Amino acid sequence: MSRPLRVLLAKTGLDGHDRGVKVVASVLRDAGMHVVYLGLHRTSAAIARAAAQEGVDVIGLSSLGGTHLVHAREVLEQLRAEGLEDVPVVLGGTVPVEDIPALEAMGVRAVFRPGSSRDEIVATLRLAAEAAQRD
Repeated sequence: MSRPLRVLLAKTGLDGHDRGVKVVASVLRDAGMHVVYLGLHRTSAAIARAAAQEGVDVIGLSSLGGTHLVHAREVLEQLRAEGLEDVPVVLGGTVPVEDIPALEAMGVRAVFRPGSSRDEIVATLRLAAEAAQRD
């Protein structure tokens, strides 16, 4: 990819804790990526609309409130409805290990739990974007 990777970060629902996603945004920017952070309380429609407008390569959802299964499903369904199903979606936050298979089955490409390294996040986003371009 000749241009910087474009990443959209967002928090859905009523989860008001955004320190982690802001740290991830900084990590991705330091890695040379163009980051668009939508902020708190975003709907799936707002995320899909921003993804289309910004032409992003990857969408990152942040969840600390325990609603990751519901909100990830809503975002993925909205992306499909908007014809953006090829944009990889990753999720980070306090996600129980037992929820990861369900998230992957619905289409989430990667899940970053507490303790995920900066290098792991950067490398996974790059691989997800490259894989989406090949598909």
